[in-house]
Formats: sequence, C-alpha cells, structure tokens
Amino acid sequence: MPASRGYPRALRVNEVLRQVIGEELERLADADERLRLLTVTSVEVSADLRTATVFLAEMDEESGAALVERRGQLQRVVGRQVRMKRTPRLQFVVDPAVREGARVEEILRRLEAQRAERGREPDHPDHPDHPPAVVPDGGRR
Repeated sequence: MPASRGYPRALRVNEVLRQVIGEELERLADADERLRLLTVTSVEVSADLRTATVFLAEMDEESGAALVERRGQLQRVVGRQVRMKRTPRLQFVVDPAVREGARVEEILRRLEAQRAERGREPDHPDHPDHPPAVVPDGGRR
C-alpha cells in the first residue's frame, strides 16, 4: 500500500507542486539571476485545484517581477510533470510564517541584549557586586 494513501489528495498535490516548482526555479535561476536564492517553503492549492499559492521564504520586487514573467513557463512545467485535470494558476507570496519567525527571533535578540546590559549594572540583582537582598524576617535570600 503506498504511503500517500493516508493523506488527503490536496496535501499530496501541495508537496508535489512544491518540489516541481522548486526544481524549476533552480533551473531558471541559471538564466535569470533575479530568481536566485528563492526558496519555496510550501504550496497551497485551492479546493477546486484551479489556483495554487506558492509561498517563498523571501521575495523582493525584482524577484516578484521575474516570477510574473515566468509564471506561464512554470505552469507549463507543472502541467507536463504533474497529472492533473487542469493546471492551477500560480500565485507567489512571501511566507508569513518565515516573516513572523524572523520577527520573533529579533525580539528575542533584543531581550537578550537588554538582559546582558542590565547584568553589567552594579545595582542589578544578577551582577556579582550586587549585595544580597534582605528579606523582612531578617534572613537572606
């Protein structure tokens, strides 16, 4: 029994499209440097399989323009390599998960830098020269 039977068809189609489009973008990048360093993170096909949203790790204006120019070529490649009733129309967007992940990493870096800076202040509890705190019952923490 094939391993793909346990998954819905749309998930299998998404993965196949991700592979096909990613490989074709690598080939196209040799001829068009605007397509270099594009990474396909995932693909989501619509329920009717008429459109497919291709999520990219990042995309600048030049890359976006190149993708629009090459959309027909990419769709033809998908049509040749993937057996489907109709080839979905490709749409390219930046993956929001990648953007959010980068935002969270930046917040964590800032917090760590602030923590390190506070640790250098003599009156901060984590600083080695800071006197131990006295608790109300006369003991020390």
